[in-house]
Amino acid sequence: MLIVFIRAVMLYIVIIFCVRLMGKRQLGELQPSELVVTIMLSNIATLPIEDVNIPLAMGLIPILTIVCLDVFFSYVTMRSGSLRRLLCGSPKVLISDGKLDQNAMRRLRFTVDDLFEALRAQQIFDISEVQLAMVETTGQVSVYLKKEFQPLTLGDIGMKQSGGDPPVVMIEDGVPVKGALRRVGRDGKWLKSVLRREGVTAENVFIMTCDGSGKTTILKKEN
Repeated sequence: MLIVFIRAVMLYIVIIFCVRLMGKRQLGELQPSELVVTIMLSNIATLPIEDVNIPLAMGLIPILTIVCLDVFFSYVTMRSGSLRRLLCGSPKVLISDGKLDQNAMRRLRFTVDDLFEALRAQQIFDISEVQLAMVETTGQVSVYLKKEFQPLTLGDIGMKQSGGDPPVVMIEDGVPVKGALRRVGRDGKWLKSVLRREGVTAENVFIMTCDGSGKTTILKKEN
């Protein structure tokens, strides 16, 4: 039992390392090649755990080999558009100029239910509001609304607002977030002065955020 536990822990650490090595995109929507890699890694990792007679190296070597191949092909596809299209495919247009392409739906084996489910996920319940819809290589549907149905912006009514990044979390559960001060162009003295002005210490703050203009929001810990 102890051997199985140790092997499981070792393979768990290796898989986490491999997924990190393949990049953050692997954690989101998967390309076809990435989905294959993920399935293969999960299947290979279970073999040495279930059967202690299989050497641990028989699991580690194939896992590392597959990850190295994935990293290699990721690098190659960045250089070659044709190979990228071969491995990952290319986006397909479902709706163009407000017109639904039924032939494209048949080629993609995309049902009406699939289309409306994707639209509802983006808070769109009327297909007549859609100007352009594309199926991405990950299977996600990207939608561009007709002008008359797009949300109103400040630019539409002639108002201007200074741009800027959204607020950054400065303190999380009593612990200052590393690198947060640098992101908003502040230093430690500024942080101490803000906390002193609010009458709190960092240990008593549950969440503190700050934007580029220096506006802060502080939520204290509850007893």
